[in-house]
Amino acid sequence: MLDIKRIPPGAAIGLVVTLLFLLVAIFAQLIAPYGLGEIAGGVWEPMSAKFPLGTDNLGRDLLSRMIYGAQTTIFIAVLATLLSFSMGAILGFAAAVVGGWFDMVMSRFVDLLMAIPTLIFGLVVLSVLPSTLATLILVMGVLDSTRVYRLSRAVAVDLNVMDFVEASKLRGEGKWWVIFAEILPNALSPLVSEFGLRFIYAVLFLSALSFLGLGVQPPAADWGGMVKENKDGIVFGIPAALIPAGAIAALAISVNLVADWILNRTTDLKGGRGNG
Repeated sequence: MLDIKRIPPGAAIGLVVTLLFLLVAIFAQLIAPYGLGEIAGGVWEPMSAKFPLGTDNLGRDLLSRMIYGAQTTIFIAVLATLLSFSMGAILGFAAAVVGGWFDMVMSRFVDLLMAIPTLIFGLVVLSVLPSTLATLILVMGVLDSTRVYRLSRAVAVDLNVMDFVEASKLRGEGKWWVIFAEILPNALSPLVSEFGLRFIYAVLFLSALSFLGLGVQPPAADWGGMVKENKDGIVFGIPAALIPAGAIAALAISVNLVADWILNRTTDLKGGRGNG
């Protein structure tokens, strides 16, 4: 059972902020004061009762854009991270269990992909593919799966020589049973922590792509694109570009706090069981 009183203050703050972002993303259509592309006022109006965060470069309510941007940013980052973990973990476990030529080919292919800077690779691929959300999620997921593959393979190589795995092989269990029933449950601790880090990387990667014009396309809103749209206002002291940038930083810090706490907690639990 999870004892709320024993959650460290940093992790508690991170958990609250992360849940707040998730709730905003889920119920964006219900809580946004204005429509996604609705022109509600003048250009870059200051903060007021009518516009709590002011307006953007086209006169749209910045609070509403931030809410819709949270939905788009988190939705794409979650799907891309799930895709990267599905591909990377399964292939990494399979490479460790099967070994031989399959392990060699997969590892060298992953080394090749990792040798190319991810942002440059993503820009090149997205510049020739259709600008759709499905394409964006697919590209982000595939590029990020290389890091998950490396972690999963490293963990699985250690687990594959454990007694309980050898016992399942002697019983005649197949490779898929070994992967999903023996290795996966015992590899969840580092994978859960890595999921949080990979999610934040997906948020930052998406924001960078949108800022460079190859991510989420207008009129859809995401935080990286909002920074690009309002960056000219910084010269005039208008904070419209700094607000989405601050949201990206707040989400990154809060998820990292939760991921670190989960990793420490699962490590402590394993140590306690080992000592018992």
